[in-house]
Amino acid sequence: MGSLMSSTFLAILISLHFSNTSAQTAAPGPAPSGPTDITAILGKAGQYTTLIRLLKSTEIADRINSALNKGNQGITIMAPTDAAFSNLKPGTLNSLTDQQKVQLVQFHVIPSFLTVQQFQTLSNPVRTEAGGSDWQFPLNVTTSGSEVNITTGLTNATLGNTVYTDKTQLAVYQMDQVLLPLDVFMPRPPPPAPAPSKSKKAAASAKAPSGTSEETSVKSSGIKSLIVHKSTMLLYFGVALLAATLLSVS
Repeated sequence: MGSLMSSTFLAILISLHFSNTSAQTAAPGPAPSGPTDITAILGKAGQYTTLIRLLKSTEIADRINSALNKGNQGITIMAPTDAAFSNLKPGTLNSLTDQQKVQLVQFHVIPSFLTVQQFQTLSNPVRTEAGGSDWQFPLNVTTSGSEVNITTGLTNATLGNTVYTDKTQLAVYQMDQVLLPLDVFMPRPPPPAPAPSKSKKAAASAKAPSGTSEETSVKSSGIKSLIVHKSTMLLYFGVALLAATLLSVS
């Protein structure tokens, strides 16, 4: 009896051991998440061919992916559709320099994660990646209910549907207009030429009396010559008149 119980107990232990081992082996681990790729996200959404091309040619896509995968900051992208780019004047993109293309794309990127509701809490002006820490290339945001309006000084646009969000780091919203920054499409006039330095002014004023005295000297000598010439002529005229008088008397 005791032997039978021992054998049964041993069989139970062995069964439990293999059961636990089998369960541990079969339990799936968490699926590895692939790196974020903004161009893949836009490509899957469709209608963003022009924006994808600009993101790649300016290498901004690589910067966005790197920032997101490092987890350093959140990013919000306002993504113009192909139709939005088609509404620009012909040749607009081709007329831009490489630097201006970078600024145009960065102008559509806000360096923080924003839900639609968080747009309503923003303070103007809103900083974009184009301006960096210098607060150039800002946006103005106004809201009316759930509608978010964005103004650049040249463009008035409305935030569209949510294209993608991971709810923590990246939010992409559709834009039916390209946001045109003033600093690219209406550049400021160049600053005025600097005023001459005090040393140059002093040198100019020091030279002025010398030139004036020379001119005065020339004018004075000319006047003297004219006076002498006239005096001589009067003398000759007087002598001739006297001679004519004497001849008429004789």
